[in-house]
Amino acid sequence: MRAERSVRRHLAVTMAAALLAGLLVLVQAELLAGVLSGRFTAAALAGLAAVVCVRALLAWTQGVFAGRTATGVKSALRHRLLARLRELGPGRLAAHRSGELVTLAGRGLDGLDAYLTGYLPAIAVAAVVPVAVLVRLFAADLASAVIVLVTLPLIPVFGALVGMTTKAVTERQYLALSRLGGHFLDVVRGLPTLRAFGRARYQAGVIQQVADAHRSATMRTLRVAFLSSLVLELCASLSLALVAVPIGLRLLGGSLDLTTALLVLLLAPEAYLPLRAMGTRFHASMEGVAAADAAFAVLDRSAGDQGDPVRRPAAAPTASPETGTLQSGARGTAASATTGAPEIRLEGVTVRYPGRDGAALDDVSLTIGPCERVALVGESGGGKSTLLHLILGFVHPSEGRVLIDGTDLRELDLASWRARLAFVAQRPHLFATTVAGNIRLGAPSASTEEVRRAAAAAHAGFVADLPQGFDTVVGERGADFSAGQRQRIALARAFCRPGASVLLLDEPTARLDGRSEAAVVAATADLARGRTAVIVAHRPAMIDLADRVVRVHEGRIVSDTARPAGTAHPPGMPSAAQATAGLSDVPPGSGAADAAGVPSGGGADAPARDGRRTADVRCEEGGR
Repeated sequence: MRAERSVRRHLAVTMAAALLAGLLVLVQAELLAGVLSGRFTAAALAGLAAVVCVRALLAWTQGVFAGRTATGVKSALRHRLLARLRELGPGRLAAHRSGELVTLAGRGLDGLDAYLTGYLPAIAVAAVVPVAVLVRLFAADLASAVIVLVTLPLIPVFGALVGMTTKAVTERQYLALSRLGGHFLDVVRGLPTLRAFGRARYQAGVIQQVADAHRSATMRTLRVAFLSSLVLELCASLSLALVAVPIGLRLLGGSLDLTTALLVLLLAPEAYLPLRAMGTRFHASMEGVAAADAAFAVLDRSAGDQGDPVRRPAAAPTASPETGTLQSGARGTAASATTGAPEIRLEGVTVRYPGRDGAALDDVSLTIGPCERVALVGESGGGKSTLLHLILGFVHPSEGRVLIDGTDLRELDLASWRARLAFVAQRPHLFATTVAGNIRLGAPSASTEEVRRAAAAAHAGFVADLPQGFDTVVGERGADFSAGQRQRIALARAFCRPGASVLLLDEPTARLDGRSEAAVVAATADLARGRTAVIVAHRPAMIDLADRVVRVHEGRIVSDTARPAGTAHPPGMPSAAQATAGLSDVPPGSGAADAAGVPSGGGADAPARDGRRTADVRCEEGGR
């Protein structure tokens, strides 16, 4: 019950109802034995009917509260799982296939129904009812009670022997189910590529193989479950025979009265029934247990698996949306006294990903002043995106630290810190909701007018021409829009984010044509005004927006070049002004900004403070 404490009350009611219903068997057996032995009195029949009705009511109560328990636990687990995945970030989720996580959160956790509604109540009943039945049998007939006492342990012993492999078999079956879900989702997402290369039929065969593996694993699990049920039923039947035969012989011999004989014959099966039911429900619940283990493995995974464990304050820090000031609940003081754009400093940061040789970042030190615009350039795989993920809190340093206005990022509340960020990815994700809903992602309370202003600022005027305008529902993953349109909607999302003082962009103009690039560059120039901006870029027009150009190569910073205002561009490389001027005059697909190479920064490296001096002026202008 680690998932949610609030459902324990429902679980307690469920178990109490199951226990009372089980204990009422004793009363029911007493009354029924008396009625069958000749006491057909109105009081006895009324009492028997009342007990039956109460047991039915308790069974109904158990079912209702067990259902509420299962619903509450599954809902809590899903919410915590989603929150944990969000906290871990993409860096630590790379090892998980999205289809497997979807299967876990859906079909997998649904398997907890059998565990919560059946197995847990069965454990409580099996722990109490057989003991109560034995006590009554000892009072009624010593010989029968001794037989039950000797044979009763055989059921859990044989059940354990047969079911020793149940957990391993069920885990393999659930793993096969996860693989099937993950592979199927991969194939569906990549179907256009598979069709283009003529591999769709081959992948259909692969899915058939994965499905056959799941079928085989399921059949193995069922064989173990049926074998266990057979053994338990056989043990219970033989044990009951050992009780019933002597009872019959003694009854014929006159050494035992009919009422006692009937009572023993009615109670003896009730001693074995809870243990048999527990064994049956154990097998039925194992798939849910395997899914819960997988969920807790994700929940228990340290957010600092790629570095030092994340240190959390004792109380949740808070952030002021007006000032963006982060408050540390652990100290009760402001973790960052600065309002507006912060200073971001990396000190000797090294990041290592599990299972990879070498470091993604190796002893990197970098200072980004308030309102400064820094462009990260270099070859793909050099560590630029990892730098962004460090600032976002998606990964944590294996060595070194990330400071926000002098405070270690690991000491801050990530939710409060991320409330100050506006992030535009290289491939922004659009959700299957309206365009307005996607723009409001960072500001759910934004008005319609604010959404329209954000779209206009992002040069996303095409939205107004859609059939339903801002109420147009976006197709899955934004399939209805071009790459440039998706990028501008993502920029509008950043414009609509209140209080964002840091702008992070990961190659926002990659894969765009000349017209789209010009629109995105123009929108980015406006968006970065008055904010600290870190831009991963390859295109010259985007690099031209920066005060400094930091070149990253194989996880190290190899150059840090200030770009004073008016820096000349190498021949053939358009400036931001050239790229953003006359948007309507840029012919589609002209690739005007696709010139190869990366500018060197206009000469020899200059101190980074030159770029920060320009940023200070920009901050003052933004403040005014």
